Amino acid sequence: MGGVAPEGRAALPGRRVCRKPASAAKRRMAKQKRKVTEVTARKKKKLKAAAEDVPGAPAAPPGAGEAPAQGAAVLGTLSPEERRVLERKLKKERKKEERKRLREAGVATAQSSLARRSGAQLALDYLCGWAQKQDNWRFQKTRQTWLLLHMYDCDEVPDEHFPALLAYLEGLRGRARELTVQKAEALMRELDEGGPGADPRLLEKTQRIRQVLQLLS
Repeated sequence: MGGVAPEGRAALPGRRVCRKPASAAKRRMAKQKRKVTEVTARKKKKLKAAAEDVPGAPAAPPGAGEAPAQGAAVLGTLSPEERRVLERKLKKERKKEERKRLREAGVATAQSSLARRSGAQLALDYLCGWAQKQDNWRFQKTRQTWLLLHMYDCDEVPDEHFPALLAYLEGLRGRARELTVQKAEALMRELDEGGPGADPRLLEKTQRIRQVLQLLS
């Protein structure tokens, strides 16, 4: 009589060993697992193909004439959620590429170069704003300090700005006024001591030094 060999004993020669057939539930589970694996693989393949073929994707090779049609066909096969994920990814990539192009063209640095204007230009703008009594003018110690340090230099403070600077100095008070007078007096003493052999650059500043002393003394 045929049957299953007892555990631990080999089947007798010439006899067929019967195996218990897998249950229907196990077969269904195995089939469902294979189906899920296949669907996941297909989705990944679709997303990869869409990213390569959709117009605007960074990886798209130049001159691919059929890319728009292929991208549209692939998008049509995606679920709404997959399409949203892909569109967000492509949008981010397009923005990144756009910023890169702007940087290369110099557009992105326009505001940076404006912000890095020289201290001289910023100080002169500050002085002009005060002279013109602009509503948005505000006192800035940094700008005032720059003007006081360079006011005798014709290259830094051109002659057309010096009358406005004298009017500004007239309003100096306290320690700033005292230091300005002391510096002007020290420069005059240097000129007197140097005589004709004094520093030529200092001789060019003589008239301005005298004007400042006459105004503040």
